[in-house]
Amino acid sequence: MEPKMNMYAKSKISARILSALLVSYFLIACAQVPITNRQSLSLLPESQLASMSLQEYGKVLNQSKLSSSQQQVEMVRRVGFKIAKAAEAFLKEAGMQSEIKNLNWEFNLIEDDKQANAWVMPGGKAAVYTGILKYTQNETGLAVVLGHEVAHAIARHGNERMSQGLMAQMGGAALSAALSQNSPATQNLFMQAYGAGATVGLLLPYSRLHESEADRIGLTLMARAGYDPREAVPFWQRMNEQGGRRPPEFLSTHPAPESRIANIKRYIPEALVYYKKA
Repeated sequence: MEPKMNMYAKSKISARILSALLVSYFLIACAQVPITNRQSLSLLPESQLASMSLQEYGKVLNQSKLSSSQQQVEMVRRVGFKIAKAAEAFLKEAGMQSEIKNLNWEFNLIEDDKQANAWVMPGGKAAVYTGILKYTQNETGLAVVLGHEVAHAIARHGNERMSQGLMAQMGGAALSAALSQNSPATQNLFMQAYGAGATVGLLLPYSRLHESEADRIGLTLMARAGYDPREAVPFWQRMNEQGGRRPPEFLSTHPAPESRIANIKRYIPEALVYYKKA
């Protein structure tokens, strides 16, 4: 008769099984990022995210004051749809036309001079805040911003961020099971360490990676739409001058300004090829 397996051994086996299942699911839930060709984690259906985004977008618009400046609104929509058209053309050329069905583009300008911000949700719902227009200065500067944000959407970064959060929670559950025979104080200590490790070691670096990818993809999108990608450097310099104090790069969701501009300069020749054709 085999000796009775103790709880600690069982918990270790459970943790290993869960880890194996996670790895297996990771392997079948990967998507390819355009241009960079990186394999990204996408555990959630894009159609589901698009539906969720549509609901949230409606809430944001209802709670915000939309700009009454017809000239500025028309500029935002003109640039936005030119970038979106370039993004869809690129997806088709890359054999990723199946991604287009989940994209229903909409661009709105929100009246808020204190927010220098813009975003595009999964599914293509976008908002630009009037506070960023003093940094964009013109249509090409706005193309830098919207190229970057549309890049987040077609690279499925929102899906990957949510998937990473799920993975972090599931990993935490596995670790909790493995430590179930330790004292509560020891469990708390290890779980706190795991939380910090997941944030600094996984989520923040991936967020910085997403920003760098969006910079690179965005340059190509704006170039394909007929905007000079070289204008990205002065735009980010203007933004950085107003940035104030920042946390160390390894604790920041965005690359350090110097790193970002250096990377953009490296990517510009790649984008210029498309700009010259456009």
